[in-house]
Amino acid sequence: MDRESKNQSARVTAFAASCGVQDAARAQAIERTLQQVQARGLELVRIGWCDLHGVVRGKTLVASALQRAFHDGVGMVSTLMLKDTSDRTAFKVFEPGGTSSLPGFGQANNFLLLPDPDSFQQLPWTESTGWLRAQPWFPDGHPVELDTRRVLQRALERLRSAGLSMQCGLEVEFHIYKIESTDAQLNPELATWPGEAPRVSMVHPGYNLLTEAWFDMAEPAMRIVQRTAQALGLPLLSLEAEMGPSQVEAVFDVSDALTAADNMVVFRNAVKQALRRAGFHATFMCRPPFPNIMSSGWHLHQSLVDLGTGQNVFSRATPAPHSTHLDAGHSLSDLGEHYLAGLLAHARSMTVFCTPTANGFGRFRPNALAPQSVQWGRDNRGAMLRVIGECGDHSTRIENRLGESGANPYLYMASQIHAGLDGIARQLRAPPATNDPYNHAATQLPTSLGEALVALRQDEALVSALGADFVAYFSQIKGAESLRFEQAEDKTEFHRREYFGRI
Repeated sequence: MDRESKNQSARVTAFAASCGVQDAARAQAIERTLQQVQARGLELVRIGWCDLHGVVRGKTLVASALQRAFHDGVGMVSTLMLKDTSDRTAFKVFEPGGTSSLPGFGQANNFLLLPDPDSFQQLPWTESTGWLRAQPWFPDGHPVELDTRRVLQRALERLRSAGLSMQCGLEVEFHIYKIESTDAQLNPELATWPGEAPRVSMVHPGYNLLTEAWFDMAEPAMRIVQRTAQALGLPLLSLEAEMGPSQVEAVFDVSDALTAADNMVVFRNAVKQALRRAGFHATFMCRPPFPNIMSSGWHLHQSLVDLGTGQNVFSRATPAPHSTHLDAGHSLSDLGEHYLAGLLAHARSMTVFCTPTANGFGRFRPNALAPQSVQWGRDNRGAMLRVIGECGDHSTRIENRLGESGANPYLYMASQIHAGLDGIARQLRAPPATNDPYNHAATQLPTSLGEALVALRQDEALVSALGADFVAYFSQIKGAESLRFEQAEDKTEFHRREYFGRI
């Protein structure tokens, strides 16, 4: 190695060390990954980062540039963290004071993405290409705390300090369509911001829930979903033809919360690309812009585990004294009831993290297997929270049915942790379970993105837990999206361009 190369090696190693991540274990992981890249003859490696909206962005490197990227990072323009769902920058970065509320952000200055060597995957749908997850850092080696994955990591640290960890299972509904034409989408004469979506047809006609015939009709697309997920090592359990036209569902086994969130990011990103190459368009938006559709939800199953024993701390051996089936203590531990009550207490304010698009609020309607009010039920699919499991069941859990499938998983899960921990800290008690989940007398969920943002800002406990700086940052970006939606003359066209073509 010549002197210039040695100097370069020392400089780049110094940056990784300054971030506090370069140790013997990471060095070994880097070496393993570089060996795999070489042994598999990979030519390209994508460095992916999950943005505020749950969308993967990043850069693609030639394989020979990967070693340097592990140590020196990959440049990323800071405005990627300031985009709304149309890709417009929500802060005036080139005006004096435009980023005064965002320390470290400047006039489209540079951050560095530092790849995680343990996240390496070879992409199954494209040729000779690897993939790595990365997180952003300031050039001085400090983490960018507004990064949503770090928001979840901080929430999990709060759990760990209490001797707990979180386990999550995922049920993800989405829509798959067959692409009939991309003429408008790719016609340079029609290019606009945001652009056209492809013209599509359905893969099954719907309204025949879980029929084998409809699954068989959709099987060419579902096989791609199955093979892609399994090739990436995702814990896929089942695939289903859902109720709505062209609607499907994927169910994943339980894992720790950070892994589950990472898996959700990878799954959405991967199946959209793999299906597109085969002539299909997958969308994780809640309500595609067509008549007679069914909304897609993301049902998040969650439980807490004792770090010392590995036991599910939501489970209890026998019902609480004098409890009935409508009492949370009939099957949840005291801690589990406090957690449940915390979710209820912060339901309106955490809605914007579970359902973060203007489109998703159309799902909250009566008798639609989606919640409309702040209530819990015992195995009740109309309630916002569904308690599953009886005494002695080690898989006892709480299912949150509030989420839409396009939600950022790190923020969705972080909001659950902070709300639940507040319930535990205050030892809140849950009201009786509902048998009337669409009762208008109950506290109603927000009906719009704007209303949900107001509810968040008014919740002092949740703002404090997430950080006032993060909430202000998040609110400005989502507020820009909400304002544009309210001002749009053609709401359907807004949904089509903003969400259907992009989420």
